[in-house]
Amino acid sequence: MSFRLGMLLFCLLLFVNTAAAAPCAQVKSQPDAWVKANVDALVRAAHAAYENDEALPAYQRVLGGIAHTLQQCRLSQDESFSSRYQRFVNYIEAVSLELQPDHELGFTVPDRQYFEETRQFVQIPDFLMTQSFLRSVSRDETLDEAKSFLKLLNSTRGPDDQLIYFSYRSRHLGTPDNDDSFERLLIIVPGNAAQGIPERWVQFGITDRGARVHIRNLSVVSAVTRADGTFDVYFKDFYRTYRRDGSISINGRWELGYGDDNCARCHKSGILPIFPVAGSVRASEQQAVEAANQRFLLYGSPRFENYLDTSKLGPGLGSLRLADHNQRPVAEGFGVTVAAHATTTCSACHQHERLGALNWPMDSILISSYVKGGQMPRGYQLTISERNELYKRLIQEYFAIDENNPGILKSWLLG
Repeated sequence: MSFRLGMLLFCLLLFVNTAAAAPCAQVKSQPDAWVKANVDALVRAAHAAYENDEALPAYQRVLGGIAHTLQQCRLSQDESFSSRYQRFVNYIEAVSLELQPDHELGFTVPDRQYFEETRQFVQIPDFLMTQSFLRSVSRDETLDEAKSFLKLLNSTRGPDDQLIYFSYRSRHLGTPDNDDSFERLLIIVPGNAAQGIPERWVQFGITDRGARVHIRNLSVVSAVTRADGTFDVYFKDFYRTYRRDGSISINGRWELGYGDDNCARCHKSGILPIFPVAGSVRASEQQAVEAANQRFLLYGSPRFENYLDTSKLGPGLGSLRLADHNQRPVAEGFGVTVAAHATTTCSACHQHERLGALNWPMDSILISSYVKGGQMPRGYQLTISERNELYKRLIQEYFAIDENNPGILKSWLLG
């Protein structure tokens, strides 16, 4: 009986291995056709997911299928294949990380390891953890009390150690615990590059005036500057727990079991500049907004230490040369207009060696808000119709899969 069972298992394994080898043999015999077909499928699915979150599962299935084939057929170990399609292989390995249940952040290490190794960079300063401050910063009605406390703190701190703080309403994204919550209090706590002390952007979600359900989110984004003109950026989301006795505790969102998000999807530049809803910042705090955005420009080019190599994600929006726009008017209804010139301006700043490329995966709400809202690209006075054209052009030129005029992502993946 044991002999028969052994033979049965042997035959079953032989069948499985033979079945798996068949598609692998086909891929290796026609690598160009396989890569091209899968690049088209991936870019098409990514475009759909960018436009509509409901298309994200379909994109993940396409991505997962490609990653599975690369692994099953050992294509990344195949010297001939990997050398010929190095960009494609590296890209799939990088973007498919977030498909793993313990890599929600999209980094090369498991989420638990990332938070353990970066704890020192994203700790909330003790002076922002007192119960009196946490209560005052929990609601719009008591926000002035929180600011009075911060003002008192600044009176005891040196000129180079002053806190920068202001409240505002975000133009684009709600908090992780409430998509409809847009009020924030941002506090920038100065660091010390010489001592390796990070500069921390601590942001509290504020419960709207009169609302009954408290906003829980509290985020920390930290910057550690390097001598080479770059900076490492670290992220962590925290949740506040409001207890019946009036006390408030703070724990990591991930540690509480609420999962997390792919940080680099929104934070291509590491730390984001602040463009509040018009009229949401007090006149007395406008200077603080300007100081925050000037601070952002001083850090240099964003890096994610060894947790993510953004160069593997390729060029971003606006990477076409102006001359290349001449090839697109007939097919896409565009000419070399003011919007075309503005398109090329994006990549002047948003590239790997400067503020980070705006590449997939990226957040459509954020990109649309900056472009259509008039914040980007800097230095252009465009009409609403011109901004709409600019945005449409940026997205089409990035995700196009046309055989004669492939877009930025497809062209790069195919080399």
